Amino acid sequence: MDYRDDVYFNSKPENESPFSAEEFASRLTRLRQKMAEAKIDMLYLMAPESMYYLSGYQAEWYQAQSPQQWPASSAIAVHVDHDRYILFDSEREAVLGRIFTRSVDTRYFPRDALRGSAEFIATELKREGWLNGTVGMEFWSYRPNRMISHRLEDAFTAAGAKVVDGTQLLREVRWVKSPAEVECLKEAARIANVGMAAARAAIGAGVSELEVYGEMVRAMACAGGENPGITMPVLSGTKTNALHGLATRRKMQHGEMVLVDLSGVFKRYHINIARSFSIGEPSPEVKDLTDRAARSMDVIRSILRPNLPVREFNTTVMDYLKKEGLWERRGWIGGYEMGAAFPPDWVGNFIFDPLSDVNADRLFEPGTAVNYENQFFMPAHQGQYFTIESFLFEQDKASMLSDQPFELIVID
Repeated sequence: MDYRDDVYFNSKPENESPFSAEEFASRLTRLRQKMAEAKIDMLYLMAPESMYYLSGYQAEWYQAQSPQQWPASSAIAVHVDHDRYILFDSEREAVLGRIFTRSVDTRYFPRDALRGSAEFIATELKREGWLNGTVGMEFWSYRPNRMISHRLEDAFTAAGAKVVDGTQLLREVRWVKSPAEVECLKEAARIANVGMAAARAAIGAGVSELEVYGEMVRAMACAGGENPGITMPVLSGTKTNALHGLATRRKMQHGEMVLVDLSGVFKRYHINIARSFSIGEPSPEVKDLTDRAARSMDVIRSILRPNLPVREFNTTVMDYLKKEGLWERRGWIGGYEMGAAFPPDWVGNFIFDPLSDVNADRLFEPGTAVNYENQFFMPAHQGQYFTIESFLFEQDKASMLSDQPFELIVID
């Protein structure tokens, strides 16, 4: 064995698995139950969130836009009848796997085969007897890309399996969080509040958007926060009409609106909050509008509780906004699930808004967390008043997770 192999396979790094073996075993059991209900015999998972949820696997690079010679390779196979998973990976990531996972069955692509070889994967799984029935793949995930997905599907089919879309199985399992996950969300909320306080302290006329961005990122990192799944916007002036813009070298000016949208991250679990600021006192018209919009959060607070029906939430919000004359000024009003996420996204699977029946007949169950977005257009194209709050539903209570005011925050 050469020196490289000695490092890959014999080095003993400190294990940094984010959760206990018992936590991961519970997750695998719940997924296998969902697979049995869906009559899926094997699930082949390549989404970073899926791999992390089942094993703790995390990396800085997932070959999302890499050369054809370096296709995405890491994956986890789960069989409905087995209480273990198989982790497939390049031997170059052998040390990484030992740092972050507790895998007891990791299989490395041979050096004479293409990294990510579908033939190698199919051969290994067929030998295990895991390709005799229905195989689910994550067709709605960006990973694997179209070419690799086709190669895998063809190889599984050639081995005798029937391949179907299994994207929603694990996404549904992830909706209700365990006590360990709830603690991660609470810590993520603490980190998010640190970041927003740092942004607030940095905002001022003559300060660039990137300076504010840098201060809030530094503050959250010092508080134990991790890199979020989305590059966090800091936007100023009429640029706040483009909520998905990026912070640039643009310098803020007196009289402008400033928008900060961030997520605190702990063990990859995200909590999202956003606030709007005014550099100097806003006009009376703007203050009146933002005050009425902010009071919608008091209305929400009055109904917030475990097992709150989504439809009740949506109706309550819509009724208030219409009564206050804000409905016609709205951008998007709604929210989505918060949980474990990796770049390029932190938007969870569960979504809700007053104009959609999607998930309207479900409940905000104990163990769930969502964000909620308020977007309203200011007069004369001045920008948007934008707030995001995250809610955590537990067995005996439901909480708003930020410590910043909802009103437009004035920076002197």
